[in-house]
Amino acid sequence: MQMSSTKTLYTYWNTIRGSRSAPDRRDIDPTRIREALANTFILELDESDRFSFRLAGSHLCTSYCRELKGRSFSALWHDRDNDAMETLLRAVTEDHAVALVTFQGTTALHTKTNFEAILMPLRHNGTTHTRVLGAMTALDEPYWLGVQPILEQRITGLRLIWPDEVPAEETVREVASSVVNDVHFAHSAPSLAMPTTVYGRSARRYAHLAVIDGGRN
Repeated sequence: MQMSSTKTLYTYWNTIRGSRSAPDRRDIDPTRIREALANTFILELDESDRFSFRLAGSHLCTSYCRELKGRSFSALWHDRDNDAMETLLRAVTEDHAVALVTFQGTTALHTKTNFEAILMPLRHNGTTHTRVLGAMTALDEPYWLGVQPILEQRITGLRLIWPDEVPAEETVREVASSVVNDVHFAHSAPSLAMPTTVYGRSARRYAHLAVIDGGRN
């Protein structure tokens, strides 16, 4: 996690969930995440079974030059990344993983900038299937950001962080096999996970995916 807003929101989410796999929507106190609030959003499952923005922070809306509330989150992604993002959202909502994603946003004038995003499960009416808590923050802020809207975005990297009790292997194979970006990801996951270390944490690699166990710590 590179951005302070990402770190702040993840630390807060991790604290308020306690021993649960995800906190409840009612547990969130916006005053506790003031420094991240402008980049924070909540997604909800809409009638077409896709995720749209229920809430979106002011700085995030400025980056896209439009109000994001009610707009489709799924529609932001390039067609080639749709399957990968849908699989990531299932890993978050069904298996309670945290997804850390980097992506490149492109404007109508083909100017580009990079973002960091985090997606975390959130309980609503007893289930985690219909709400996602997240943040998106530009890694750099070119002069045109907020003037030229981001119209398309491509995934450039991802990491899944899992609750201690959830085995990482099965779902990460599904995620890896669904990612079709031929520049940044392999077309399928290898059958064996190779041990590695990421930021001093024990992890396993599947193609270009780094899966960190023990996400609560």
